Amino acid sequence: MTDLYAVMGNPINHSKSPTIHSKFAEQAKQDLVYSAMLVPTEGFEPAVKDFFKGHGRGLNITVPFKEKAYQLANSLTPRAQTAEAVNTLVLQEDGTIMGDNTDGAGLVRDLVMNQKVDIAGKKLLVIGAGGAVRGILQPFLEQAPESITIVNRTFEKAQLLANSFEEYGDIKAKGFDELTEPFDVIINGTSASLAGELPPLPDAVIAQHTCVYDMMYGKELTPFLQWAQQQGAEKVIDGLGMLVEQAAVSFEIWRGVKPNSIEVLQDLREHLLA
Repeated sequence: MTDLYAVMGNPINHSKSPTIHSKFAEQAKQDLVYSAMLVPTEGFEPAVKDFFKGHGRGLNITVPFKEKAYQLANSLTPRAQTAEAVNTLVLQEDGTIMGDNTDGAGLVRDLVMNQKVDIAGKKLLVIGAGGAVRGILQPFLEQAPESITIVNRTFEKAQLLANSFEEYGDIKAKGFDELTEPFDVIINGTSASLAGELPPLPDAVIAQHTCVYDMMYGKELTPFLQWAQQQGAEKVIDGLGMLVEQAAVSFEIWRGVKPNSIEVLQDLREHLLA
């Protein structure tokens, strides 16, 4: 029987994951079907269990279920354990479910390999304190930045997050009004762009050398990236590359084959978002 894979979330209609994984499967000549599943906010656990009772082999998990997936998994990879958030579930041979988090690996791959942005020794600003941000902090700290500063609308959440990762490097929380100097790299880990909103950042955080990355993406630059461009940022990058790269890591975990992510990313840029 054909192996089944899916992405679960709410909302889910905007997801490009079925297209990406179908292209990976075609490349790698893998017999699988990948779909998008809208899951009720309170129905995540039964949906996962029903999926794996059939021919389901693996799941991607998106908003708002990454922390619930962390709780549901029977075992966790070290990076998922540290993140306390899961975006990839794998059915093991013994019937148990393993949780992993490929978000950080995907974002680092896109920034460092695809976009040629050096993180080592740089000052990073990360906006947000939810599951998406939890998933990227350890992979970023492994790149040896000078420091990471976290800001969030609720300062206490940012502080808790910084405390959770302080053993891995120089990481701290600040309030938006405490940001008075420019950063080398700024990552927007909130979904504000989906609603056309902007985080309350002061102009001072952007200098001519600043690279600004938004985890969200669209046909046009997101409102956050438009703002960054207006402030004179050297480089603005949307999250489509992160989406493709984290999917590539998931695909490799599931199928043992490393897909050509650059080819798929270029295809999405040319056709899907045209």
